[in-house]
Amino acid sequence: MSLHEIEDAVEDSIRLLDAARPTGDPGPRAWIAALYRYQDAHDCSFTRFRLMDVLLRRGFAYRFPLDRHPDYTERRAFLDGITGFTALREFDESAEDFAGYDSWLEDGYVDPPHLYCEAGTALWRRVVARGGLTGADAVAPARVPLIEAVAAVASAAEAKGDVSLIAFWYSLGAAELLDGSPWWACHPEELAEVPAIRELRGVVTRTRALDDADRPLDPLDHDDPDDPETWWFSGL
Repeated sequence: MSLHEIEDAVEDSIRLLDAARPTGDPGPRAWIAALYRYQDAHDCSFTRFRLMDVLLRRGFAYRFPLDRHPDYTERRAFLDGITGFTALREFDESAEDFAGYDSWLEDGYVDPPHLYCEAGTALWRRVVARGGLTGADAVAPARVPLIEAVAAVASAAEAKGDVSLIAFWYSLGAAELLDGSPWWACHPEELAEVPAIRELRGVVTRTRALDDADRPLDPLDHDDPDDPETWWFSGL
């Protein structure tokens, strides 16, 4: 699987969620955040601008004039001098607490002539503290497990007949979709009772999404009924 497939699946999933849910529904905002956490954990490109209109409409991203930056007065020359896409977080690789570049979006980014920040980030919190965002926009997205976002995507994809997107997500397997969730180490009997997993498996069964999809496991090598990964692909 190429990493472009992850980027494309996340983009398609967000568009589906946006189309399926009414304006004001907080679900897509949290699911978008979960989908991007998954994409950002892989060696993927920065693809937000493929669907920035959706991200702005759903309150995942916010766009301001440059002079709305909390440090505009002190950094005016720098900010006004930006001529292309620039992430604003600065890193000191020699610092003892340097932990890599995973937080590169925390201080927002500029795509002239606009300043952007994403809900829940450090810059977003500063804007909220100054009263620049209020109401629901001043509340961080609920942090939901990836599996809940994928279940919502699968439901929307079923309604649109997008079986290939359902197959893509389910074929990632239990370990991938449950990583970091409360259920990552659960026994199959417990997994079968998780609402998001039941919803997702129901969609896969009804659409026969795996009929033509690659299954990453060889049943001859994975025949332990207590193995979550074996259970994940059984009976479908």
